[in-house]
Amino acid sequence: MRAAIEAAGARSLYLPAYSPDFNPIEQAFAKLKALLRTAAARTVPDLWAAIREAFKAFRPYECRNYVAAAGYDAFDPT
Repeated sequence: MRAAIEAAGARSLYLPAYSPDFNPIEQAFAKLKALLRTAAARTVPDLWAAIREAFKAFRPYECRNYVAAAGYDAFDPT
C-alpha cells in the first residue's frame, strides 16, 4: 500500500495511538463539564439554559487551539 501511495506522489501519515490528550473533543468536553458543574443546574430546563450559556464561552480561536494542540492542522479562515 505504501508503495502505491508513494508512486502516486503522495505520502501517508500515521495517527498516534488513541489518547484523550490527542482528541480535541476531550478538551472541549472537559471545559463544558466544568462550566456545567459551576452552574449547578438541578432541573432539566435549568440544565438546558446552562448548556446554552456554556456554549457561549467557546470562542473560535480556542476551538482551533484544541485541534492544534492535538497535533492536527487547524484551519484558520482569516
